[in-house]
Amino acid sequence: MSLNESETTDHCRIPSNGTYLALSQLMIGEFALGLPLNLSVLYIFIFRFRFWRNNSVFLFNIVVADLLLVVCLPIKAYHYQLGLRRSSNSTMCRSMLFMLFLNRGASIAFLITLTIDRYFNVVHLGRKNFVKALKKTPQISIVIWLLLLPLAVPTMLEDFECCNSLGRSDNNTARHTPVDTIREVVFFSQIIIPFIILVYCTVCIVNRLRRKTVGERTKLRRAVCVVMSVVVVFSLCFLPCAVARAVLLVVRQKVHWEPQEDRWVHQENLVVQVYDSLMVLSYIDCLLDPLVYCFCNSGFKDAYISTFCPKFLQKMLLKRDFGLGTTTVTTTTSGTRSTSLAAIKNETVAMVPVT
Repeated sequence: MSLNESETTDHCRIPSNGTYLALSQLMIGEFALGLPLNLSVLYIFIFRFRFWRNNSVFLFNIVVADLLLVVCLPIKAYHYQLGLRRSSNSTMCRSMLFMLFLNRGASIAFLITLTIDRYFNVVHLGRKNFVKALKKTPQISIVIWLLLLPLAVPTMLEDFECCNSLGRSDNNTARHTPVDTIREVVFFSQIIIPFIILVYCTVCIVNRLRRKTVGERTKLRRAVCVVMSVVVVFSLCFLPCAVARAVLLVVRQKVHWEPQEDRWVHQENLVVQVYDSLMVLSYIDCLLDPLVYCFCNSGFKDAYISTFCPKFLQKMLLKRDFGLGTTTVTTTTSGTRSTSLAAIKNETVAMVPVT
């Protein structure tokens, strides 16, 4: 082999300084935008919107998951700038991957739960909706978090190369253990299964909206666009990294079975860069979620705008319903301050899944 042994086995070093320097800067930008944005959303949910009174417990948990992700970004950016794909400390490496697995799983789990709720509200309107009953119980959120822990535990059980399963040992031989396999199954099932559920629910919701005869056509078209945007966001943030991960595993097997072929080593370095880049891109989910909260619940939108937007923007933005349906005005109070919030009367708002 023309490449020396350290080059073929040291997969912890970054294959390209320029690529990972750019990725580190991108993560710093995501952190700089994501931290104040999600903290402000958290403030609204707790102190202004009173999420426990507005059936928004699942939305609140998505905010918590996004904050867990945002906290991890500076650490990953720091390692990239040092020329490492992960921390050289095994405990730090495992802890980071555990946090990333947990927050992504939580975000997707609550997304799918809310989507199923919207599915029953629209497609099976009038039938008993078990999700609607669950979302009124805060303890259910704790149960979901606890159920996610076993899925993230495999990331902590064994040491593995550069926080990646199905790696190779120092003599360049395959190293496949049951924990490695479980880790890969969790990674792919965490994305593919929820995506299938999301697509099915969304198609049913869109078909139901198109057959609806009550309501304004323009607002119904906007509602369909919002539903489709959830699938687009999911596709942009999660599916690409799953595809890149599958390609990376295939290329790694080629490197193992054909070690004399230098081209497979170079291709692995290229695929690794693509995979890491798409993973960094997937972190923008923490920036997109608050936008969907506004589409999902106009009460949250009005509370956020009235708290953080300048006066001249408040008048313009509060007049817009963004296709969420007609509204009537109700009043919620935070301390001594009262704010007029929109209470959705149209069924349209119940038809929009959130992320």
